[in-house]
Amino acid sequence: MRLFRTFVLGLSVLALVLLLASGPGTRAGLWGWGAALQLFTWAAWIGLASAGLALGPVALLASPRWRARPWVPLLALAFGLAAAAPAVAMLMKAKSLPYIHDITTDTDDPPAFVALLAARKASPNGADYGAGIAEQQRKGYPDIQPLGVKAAPGQVLQRALEAARASGWDVVASDAGAGRIEATATTAFFGFKDDVVVRIRPDGAGGSRVDVRSASRVGVSDLGANAARIREFLARLA
Repeated sequence: MRLFRTFVLGLSVLALVLLLASGPGTRAGLWGWGAALQLFTWAAWIGLASAGLALGPVALLASPRWRARPWVPLLALAFGLAAAAPAVAMLMKAKSLPYIHDITTDTDDPPAFVALLAARKASPNGADYGAGIAEQQRKGYPDIQPLGVKAAPGQVLQRALEAARASGWDVVASDAGAGRIEATATTAFFGFKDDVVVRIRPDGAGGSRVDVRSASRVGVSDLGANAARIREFLARLA
């Protein structure tokens, strides 16, 4: 039994190591996004397996004869569950959200990437606004709408630049004549790159209309990250 408990603990530690390495390793350039997600998946499955195997020894702790080193199965259970929890949470969240990765306040005329066009084209998700995305977004994120600002486009552009930098984005280009800002946002854990374009146009009444588009370079579902980014940016700007 002691050998079994040690094996299960080692398995749970492996799962936790894979989880903790998957994100930072990608940010450090040790492996690509596909490998990162694979490590993340392995961490979940190994974590679930180790947690399941630890349940037996944990249940036996009720008997005094099995209480030698009680922390081993308890630690294995805790590590296993901790390694699996992020993936399980992501899966549950993905099921409740549209399976898309390109979000915009203007689904009829999405702001176009110019300075970042080459980077978008070179990425797995490309630069085109895919068919069917607009309908899915309207159902899943009905609150993502243009922002009206009672100020001239030039003034709004400066405020938008400040809001973009305050959001932690890397501003790649700013074109006052076109009323466009392009930037790249880096996700916290995996370091994935998402591109953002902000378009500012006069609204015909002395104010401005602000549209934003945020799109992930990799992955099919963004788990709501792009919508959240647009909400945060528009809240800062407003």
